[in-house]
Amino acid sequence: VQLVESGGGLVQVGGSLSLSCVVSGYTFGTYALAWFRQAPGKEREFVCAINNNGDQTNYRDSVKGRFTISRDGFKNTAYLQMHSLTPEDTAVYYCAASAPFKVNAPSQAYEYSFWGQGTQVTVSS
Repeated sequence: VQLVESGGGLVQVGGSLSLSCVVSGYTFGTYALAWFRQAPGKEREFVCAINNNGDQTNYRDSVKGRFTISRDGFKNTAYLQMHSLTPEDTAVYYCAASAPFKVNAPSQAYEYSFWGQGTQVTVSS
């Protein structure tokens, strides 16, 4: 199983950015997907998740209303749309996939078995 993130970059405060995560080697639609992030000097934290069939999502409070997670089964890809970005959103963003048949969208890192290499998001003021 391989997860490859893309779409990170530098954006100004208040701007928008979209991340993608292409999943290979895994039957899409049988597992939950999540985005985590880790800022310098801080622990990795949960950002959002979507369950195996896409009808359940879960967001950390600080991104609710600004971030949207989605998945496309035909493209084996997960997306994270981010709006109204602030410097506090600066981090390396990681995509993660759970074990099969995860019908909910958990926020704990131990629920996810496979991880991407991360993509840097920097919000400048």
